[in-house]
Amino acid sequence: MTEVSAVSTRHALDDILSGGALSCVFQPFVDVDSGRTLAFEALMRGPAGTRWEAPLTLLGAAHEAGRLADLEQASLRAALSGAAEMSAGRPVTVFVNLEPSTLTGHLDLVLAELAGRARHLQVVVEVTERALAADLAGILAAAEALRAAGCGIALDDVGVQPASLAFIPLLRPEVVKLDLGLLRTVEDPATVAVAGAVRAYAEQTGAEVVAEGIESPGDLTRALVLGATLGQGWLWGRGERRIDPAAFEPERFAARPIGTALRATPYQMIGAGRRIRLAPKHLLVPVSRTLELMALQDTVPPMLFAAFEHARFFPPAVVRRFTELAARLPFVAALGVGMPPDPAPGVRGGALAGHDPLAREWTVVVLGAHTSAALMARDLGDSGPDRDRRFEFAVSYDRGLVTAAAHAMVGRL
Repeated sequence: MTEVSAVSTRHALDDILSGGALSCVFQPFVDVDSGRTLAFEALMRGPAGTRWEAPLTLLGAAHEAGRLADLEQASLRAALSGAAEMSAGRPVTVFVNLEPSTLTGHLDLVLAELAGRARHLQVVVEVTERALAADLAGILAAAEALRAAGCGIALDDVGVQPASLAFIPLLRPEVVKLDLGLLRTVEDPATVAVAGAVRAYAEQTGAEVVAEGIESPGDLTRALVLGATLGQGWLWGRGERRIDPAAFEPERFAARPIGTALRATPYQMIGAGRRIRLAPKHLLVPVSRTLELMALQDTVPPMLFAAFEHARFFPPAVVRRFTELAARLPFVAALGVGMPPDPAPGVRGGALAGHDPLAREWTVVVLGAHTSAALMARDLGDSGPDRDRRFEFAVSYDRGLVTAAAHAMVGRL
């Protein structure tokens, strides 16, 4: 971009953002079984009849000019005010899109806009799956803040990168939106695997599953095969500057906060009713290695989190193993006192404070679309040879407990 065109772009953005020239069209979400409209997605539009009308043009220019957060804030304001006015006081569920960088870097602006929304609006915030690996802890914290503000979370574009299916049980979105490409490849085994993983998550949690890109009755049938509960596409509308009367079923999109799991430790999450055993370290090492092997053998690669108490228990042999894990899994993290940010190639490091209870625990968590397993152990403080140090421990394959243990780990990254 030349200097002249860059200045021209900045001036155009200034005019659009300061002049209230942004607006939104609203595309319906339809229950694929009953045909009822249940919600609307707000889609940003610039000044009509200009090159700035297209949202991708606006987003590209704002990113280039370093004003993406300003554009996102203005777009959110337009979506909320437009939905409030067009719904004429009728309760309505509205989906809004926000870039990951806005959620993690300017969450205060987002929450301020949401706080001023009309009381008859229920809001669901969409984030894309590509954001999760880049800043998992930041996105999870932002999602929890949005839930505290009464907003559900939708994970968009699911299926673009099948490996990122592992993130779904960790983010725990209230809505999963299948990438529109899946609708065109229903007979592909890879698509069936993605749909199966999403279906399993939805059955376990009650989440809604949206099929995008439905343009014909045939597409609707394919959406049913994929396990969708909601549909979106030109079959019902391309996006209009109006919100027609719709059914209001807020419980289907209600926020479900993760809660205390983000602040506890895995061992603290075990709870009553589970048997705690006692064993020396050298007998628990094979259990830990087996969980690592399980992660490598899964057809849909899971995430792996490990807490080693201290960085000195992350020696070169473990570095080599975790380097291999990181090369084949979508996310691998290692935590401990003195742990560097990059303890091995591709591995996310988390330095624990010496007083953190997790610094006295040895934990390995494997969590993915189809896999959940964890070793949760607490050091009894023995002196003597490392291999003989005793731990109280539990091994669990319970998805709820393993997910809580993973949340406890991510909360410290």
